[in-house]
Amino acid sequence: MENINWDEVTKKEARGSDDYDLGEVQEVTSDNVVTQKGILDKKQFEIPKHLVKSFDGNKITFALSESDAESLYLKDKPESDDTISESETTIPLIQEKLEPAKKEKVVEATIVKEPVKETKEVNVELTHEELVIERNPLSEPQKTDEKPVQSRTEIKIPLKRQEVEVNKQSYITEEIIAKKKPITETSTVTEEVVKETLANNDGDLEQE
Repeated sequence: MENINWDEVTKKEARGSDDYDLGEVQEVTSDNVVTQKGILDKKQFEIPKHLVKSFDGNKITFALSESDAESLYLKDKPESDDTISESETTIPLIQEKLEPAKKEKVVEATIVKEPVKETKEVNVELTHEELVIERNPLSEPQKTDEKPVQSRTEIKIPLKRQEVEVNKQSYITEEIIAKKKPITETSTVTEEVVKETLANNDGDLEQE
């Protein structure tokens, strides 16, 4: 298959045409792709490049069935004799650890202002006019063109007086200053984690 960047194939998943698991790509040579599957029972396949069917960036697929892979391209097939030899297999034991992270959360502090009603008394001096009648007799009568009234007549004289008009004006009498300061405290996080251990279910298993 053309147009494959073979440097990107290493460590990618490998599958056969029937979705047979061929493990992970370990090495790419000039003619072949070497894959490996399994932890305890490891198998290595050396597959010619011309059998590559597709590569999507994460998985490489070969036009290869399970039977052909096992019979034609399996490397280091075990011998058929009964010889027992010493071998070493590395089995990883995995343990989870707590890694707390901090994130910022915004909460609101509320300041409440309430109106308080109270009655205030203010003394105000008011001025008003009153009618004062004074008689001023003349020493001698004086002629006038006015005629005496022929009936009861009212003469209205305007009198001024002050009245209270209440206006309300707001004044700042006090200031409240709200400050923010950081407080550091220790919080304990409790969470269940998983740790792998080796379970000895085989009487022939020895631990060093």
